Amino acid sequence: MIHLPKDFLEKMRELLQDEFEAFLNSYEEERQQGLRVNTLKITVEEFQTLSPFTLKPIPWVEEGFFYKDEERPGKHPYHEAGLYYIQEPSAMAAGEIVDPKPGEKVLDLCAAPGGKSTHMASKMKQSGFLLTNEIHPARAKILSQNIERMGIRNAVVTNETPERLAKRFPNYFDRIMVDAPCSGEGMFRKDPEACSEWSVENVAKCSIRQIDILNQAAEMLRPGGRLVYSTCTFAPEENEGVISQFIVDNPSFEIEETNIYEGFSRGRKDWTEDRTAALEKTIRLWPHKLQGEGHYIAVLRKTGGEDPPKLKKAEVLKDQKPLKDYVQFVKETLQITPKGQFLLFGDQLYLVPDEMIALQNLKVLRPGWHLGTIKKNRFEPSHAMALSLKGKEVRYTWNFAAESKELAAYLRGESIPAAGPKGWYLVQVDGYSIGWGKLSNGILKNHYPKGLRWM
Repeated sequence: MIHLPKDFLEKMRELLQDEFEAFLNSYEEERQQGLRVNTLKITVEEFQTLSPFTLKPIPWVEEGFFYKDEERPGKHPYHEAGLYYIQEPSAMAAGEIVDPKPGEKVLDLCAAPGGKSTHMASKMKQSGFLLTNEIHPARAKILSQNIERMGIRNAVVTNETPERLAKRFPNYFDRIMVDAPCSGEGMFRKDPEACSEWSVENVAKCSIRQIDILNQAAEMLRPGGRLVYSTCTFAPEENEGVISQFIVDNPSFEIEETNIYEGFSRGRKDWTEDRTAALEKTIRLWPHKLQGEGHYIAVLRKTGGEDPPKLKKAEVLKDQKPLKDYVQFVKETLQITPKGQFLLFGDQLYLVPDEMIALQNLKVLRPGWHLGTIKKNRFEPSHAMALSLKGKEVRYTWNFAAESKELAAYLRGESIPAAGPKGWYLVQVDGYSIGWGKLSNGILKNHYPKGLRWM
């Protein structure tokens, strides 16, 4: 039984009136579980054929499916292979509405743990530049891990404040996602602790912070660009109130209408003091009207402003000598030659997106596609490289069935008896990459990262 805050209940009763009982009854129901297929690695049709889970399509996301809680897909090897991302169903609507295209410059400003970033990356198809940022260091590391697990090559992960990013990327991005920190009213069923942290005062504090973040994001959007604001809360102060204030503060923006699905509702102009903004074009997702925890989404279009200045590009590796062992690795191991600009972070080798600007004095966790480590007289490929490769892109693969004892042993970090040519092997689960192994003297030596190994 969820004990909802008294002030919250009184407020929702006043707002929802005749709908309040249905809203309240939704907290007695089981929360909905969702996963989104990672189309960078597998098609929706292939996953449906392969999946051991009971899947029911989520109407508003082609790649999204409800699943049964007891099936625990987070504990399955396919999760480690990045074939899907576990995400709250209503939250999937935001990434769907941003709808970035391949080749665009895209920012996810408040990105951890990475649901919306990985969703947008799948739509970008490894083309363009995705800057995915999180202000809290521990959460930024989780974000970076999820970018890696999903096999994303064109993302840069930063751990920065919106203010510092706004100074570096004026009028730069084609699309921006602002999934703003909020009071989390839509998380009460998923996370009961959110109930104890809720207060009327915190709602007010959140709205002030949200307007500030949104104003910083506005500075980074190019003229004609699209900014999507979302929260997982029901409070008008953090939703319609923030958008109304933003439109007053930023006359070069307008609210853009977007398609809605069955069960979606429109924003409420009557819940704000300013009745002039087109708030009925914004979207509300309610837990008593659809299978999800709830969300608010507003699409903002920048109609004016200055063109982006010419920004200094990232300083990439010009001396190719340090790459000789990497080049040898590519020749011996891969069937493709990764294209792009190389960057050395210490002894760590990356391929960076062409659009990446100089990021000196910014906190960068992942400056692009992590290829591996330049060691003395050898190159050691990264787990990120393995997870972004397909079997046809490498010379040797070693495939395990998902339910096999051998795969379980590999995920525990054990070496596997094997026969074949010496060299690096892309280890796969049912044909999808999950890590590296190196075969020598009849043993496939394990290179699955220690921090990810199963107990």
